[in-house]
Amino acid sequence: MRQVVVTGGGTGIGRAAAAWFAARGDAVTIVGRRKDVLDQAAAGTGATAVVCDLTSPDEIESALPHFPDRVDVLVNNAGGNTDLSVPAGGGGDGSQLSHVAQRWRANFDANVLTAVLMTTALDSRLNDGARVITIGSIAAKTGATSYGAAKAALEGWNVSLATSLGPRGITANVVSPGLTMDTEFFQGKLSDERYERLVAATRTGRPGSPDDIVAAIGFLASTEAGHVTSQVIHVNGGAYSGH
Repeated sequence: MRQVVVTGGGTGIGRAAAAWFAARGDAVTIVGRRKDVLDQAAAGTGATAVVCDLTSPDEIESALPHFPDRVDVLVNNAGGNTDLSVPAGGGGDGSQLSHVAQRWRANFDANVLTAVLMTTALDSRLNDGARVITIGSIAAKTGATSYGAAKAALEGWNVSLATSLGPRGITANVVSPGLTMDTEFFQGKLSDERYERLVAATRTGRPGSPDDIVAAIGFLASTEAGHVTSQVIHVNGGAYSGH
């Protein structure tokens, strides 16, 4: 039985990944900030829930006793475009530059720091031959201000991670989704016009689903993928060709 940790495991891609691993007999731990959402996901997937804000080193340190002593698969899924949570006009007081700084730091913390801190915290617990899989985004290639930049930073970090973990037989890869529905990503702010435009950009003529992303995660987590590392796997229906 493998020990699997999935961050952001309460909804969307994270919950689908937790269910996929649990259905195959793995012991799964899901991590997130919202206890009610995590508890519901844990009940539905059979996972163990750990409530933790992964942008906080102190909270991670406090939560470490609740994580498995040994980890075979780590899925860094926590994140999202924090700009979508900001009211129109920026919200709050302060200068334009302070608003920009706050928004860029928020996306960096949510998408990069969560993955870096979680992976660092569990580094000594990763079994030889373990798999580290981080969720990126098509936005790293197509652009989306601070969110796209944060996801691009994950790709650069992943190269360094693969280098440091490789001698232990541990692989590190990024799965980069395009438009994916049935998640909380758009927070109800995806217009019909934009949806149609994003679907039209695909070669398959449809949006992705969490199951599409989990299929790639499952492959990278397999023993057959032991020689695949330091890569970005694009799952976007051809909206970005991956050149």
